[in-house]
Amino acid sequence: MQTRQRRIGIISAVHQEQAGLIEHMEQANTVHCAMRDYVTGRLWNQEVVCVLSRMGKVAAATTTATLIERFQVTEVLFTGVAGGAGEHVRVGDLVVAEQLIQHDMDCRPLFPRFEVPLTRLDRFSTDQQLTNQLVHACSSFLSHDLETALTQEDRGLFQLHAPQVHRGLIGSGDEFIHHAERLGQLRSMLPGLLAVEMEGAAVAQVCFEFGIPFAIVRTISDSADAGSAIDFMRFIDKVASQYAFHLIRRFCEHRTGLDTGVG
Repeated sequence: MQTRQRRIGIISAVHQEQAGLIEHMEQANTVHCAMRDYVTGRLWNQEVVCVLSRMGKVAAATTTATLIERFQVTEVLFTGVAGGAGEHVRVGDLVVAEQLIQHDMDCRPLFPRFEVPLTRLDRFSTDQQLTNQLVHACSSFLSHDLETALTQEDRGLFQLHAPQVHRGLIGSGDEFIHHAERLGQLRSMLPGLLAVEMEGAAVAQVCFEFGIPFAIVRTISDSADAGSAIDFMRFIDKVASQYAFHLIRRFCEHRTGLDTGVG
């Protein structure tokens, strides 16, 4: 059986997180499909397809399925922002998913709460190898690139003091969490929850059903409280775009090193 060429599908929900990547891409070619622009090319010697999913689970699922079926990606990487949910998770930290759950999935009494009907699963696990590589990229970025990637003013503005990398559970739902009471409910129902967002678990379900390895990283942009909307819009412009660019760069360079036996 012929082996498929490795091609990474890179998804983000908002354009700020891919602007630098598209500009840096070699042999870039844009294909418009289903109201989205899929940009194929090479980033740091890796074949990639970059696309903005837009926000929400349906948008993310549609985008992921198209990447797999039409563009024949062999793995999927999602990078974006999220609200912090874990006790020790702070703005500027990075959360790499090990499992994802749809916190708004509730088909009781037909199925247990959170279980995705006909899958017997409520949590979808990321690919361990990709996840380890993503954690390595996150750690390298924070250790070597953070101070030069962001201005001192921006680091001070968002209080980005010694950001950390976390790995664990991320919750997704078609709901922008911006009240402490709602966040408290989710934390109570889902012990160990580190972050909340609106796309990851949908990407995870599609990749699971297609048998495609995937990994997901989230930059914590806010505390999912009353100030979330203001913090979110400022953060993606000032910080998230730089995080995404350098994370993907580190990830691809590491993969290239592994391919050549150097990394």
